[in-house]
Amino acid sequence: PALLAVGISPLAANVTNTLGAIGVGAGAAVRAGDQVMAAGRSRAWQQFIVCALGGGSGAVLLLVTGESVFELVVPWLIAFASLTLFISPRLRRMSTGTERWSLYLGVLFFVCLYGGYFGAGAGVLYFAVVVLLTQYPWPRAVLMKSVLLSISNLVATIIFIIFAPIDWLAAVILFVGNLIGGNIGPLVQRYIPEKISRWVIALGGLYLAWSLWR
Repeated sequence: PALLAVGISPLAANVTNTLGAIGVGAGAAVRAGDQVMAAGRSRAWQQFIVCALGGGSGAVLLLVTGESVFELVVPWLIAFASLTLFISPRLRRMSTGTERWSLYLGVLFFVCLYGGYFGAGAGVLYFAVVVLLTQYPWPRAVLMKSVLLSISNLVATIIFIIFAPIDWLAAVILFVGNLIGGNIGPLVQRYIPEKISRWVIALGGLYLAWSLWR
């Protein structure tokens, strides 16, 4: 929305935002790379590969179809994911206590495909997937979101650089801001109670859904 407000076209704004968002994962990886690998190298690399494939697929889909395909669905997806975060502790208590890893990887692919295609709200969708399909503790989920979606964005960006318009000044500004935020985010996260963090993200997601719907 901020990029659209300054006159950048919808496609260029989407592509530029995707490039700038890479900074979040880069900053988070520098600060908390050990936490990202805490689930085991094999599982970490499975997620990295799935995210790369998803982000690349989303970028190609955007270039082929344009943004109109997702415009009607996006607000409802983000709203659903946001509401899931409000009740995530109850959902976890209702679960069997076992991870559905293969299903998680499959859904993660589509979250990253969405991220490469449209981008807005992908983080909220990822949190909902983590809550429903894994036993990741919340702090690790926050870190994994930043790194995994940045991998998705990186692959999408490589495709966009070749085939799509980018506002490089805006992209650099976004990248630097996200790099700083991604670096200090893990430090700040340690001092924020999980409930407050979840609610802030969920409320932000609902506001984003409303903004995209109206």
